[in-house]
Amino acid sequence: MPAFDLVVVGAGGGPDETNLSAYLFKPHDAEWDDGALALEAGSAQGALAAILHQNPLLFKSRNSPTQKTYTAPEIYSLLRCFLITHAHLDHISGLVLSAGSLKGPRKRIYATKETLNDLETVFSDRIWPNLASWNEDDEKYKLLYSQLHIDSKYREIYPGISVRTMPLNHGRNERGQYGSTAFFIRHNAQNHEFLFFGDVEPDTIADEPRTINVWRAAASKIPQKLSAIFIECSWPSGRSDDTLYGHLNPAHLVDELVVLATEVVKFRKGEDANVRIKPVKKRKKNPIVEEELVGALDHLRIYVMHCKDDSASDSTQPMRNVIVSQIRELIKEKKLGAQILAVEQAMYIAQADAVHRNMMLRPSHSDAFVRRPDLYISIIVALAFLGVSIYVYHMDHNLAKDFSKPALPVGYVSERELSLIES
Repeated sequence: MPAFDLVVVGAGGGPDETNLSAYLFKPHDAEWDDGALALEAGSAQGALAAILHQNPLLFKSRNSPTQKTYTAPEIYSLLRCFLITHAHLDHISGLVLSAGSLKGPRKRIYATKETLNDLETVFSDRIWPNLASWNEDDEKYKLLYSQLHIDSKYREIYPGISVRTMPLNHGRNERGQYGSTAFFIRHNAQNHEFLFFGDVEPDTIADEPRTINVWRAAASKIPQKLSAIFIECSWPSGRSDDTLYGHLNPAHLVDELVVLATEVVKFRKGEDANVRIKPVKKRKKNPIVEEELVGALDHLRIYVMHCKDDSASDSTQPMRNVIVSQIRELIKEKKLGAQILAVEQAMYIAQADAVHRNMMLRPSHSDAFVRRPDLYISIIVALAFLGVSIYVYHMDHNLAKDFSKPALPVGYVSERELSLIES
């Protein structure tokens, strides 16, 4: 059974302001009416309104006999909180612009103290009206700042959902190192989670590597408890390190996945530093060799997001497809086993908790369904037609069955089938 349902309101990293980082999710075993959470908010109600115009049943109920349609403001009124990785505009502008129109209960903004302080400079009655406060009892403010601490603990942010917060590097500016965040988001009852990255600088060029700590925290959970990672890759291959501006390109992303694979193998061999093994005598640690990494990330899906559009590119494909294709080629060379998927605006992703489902589904879908109702309708119609055809065939076959007569020739179509097709 899937653990989470997630809708992609926006997946890009700019400059298209209608498609910026923004995700809505909920426990799979709950309805959207029960409440939902926002993960980033670069785009918001305007982008969602355009999506719902194309697919009005995106948030349909599994249990209701009559399918209710929602407007974008209605969906955002159902939100209980926002999870924000950092306060760059492509991650918060939708939150800021929508704040004054948000209905329903007061909504928390969960983030690190650094990110919340940055948001305070926006909600300051200068850049934007002050619509947020730290005071839980002050209901006149639409939003409530709620600090997430950097530690090894999970904090419940919604009934049944907890998050662990870990720091990332996102480049440098005149004030020094700029930070971002990674979230481990857990469905408590199922004990299954997914990992979501904010913008991230490669550890190989950072002043102080931080992503390695995220990989070490994830290694013991892959793939039984953690089978999906959402991570950015803003630039295509060929982008030089000095022009990454705190982001990944395909080569650096694959280097990071090699580090993750190494940590996974270490854990499985009992060599992880966090695993306490009482040795009979001092154990000599053997380095991990490249052959041991083959298939280390089997059953793990890597969702690539935050790809930046390039109007000057000669490619006829969307930049996300170019970037994902480049990553797949590099992963294929390394034989790590991870499945690489491009995140697209308007996707509906059901995050599953059972690894064995990978083997039951076609490789292109793995164990996460991207629900596209238009495709589903086409599939259902095709299956229905196939079922009717089989039924009609068997009816004709039974009616005409006579062992004294020769078998019907291959390609035979009965008069009933022919009349059904012609009609």
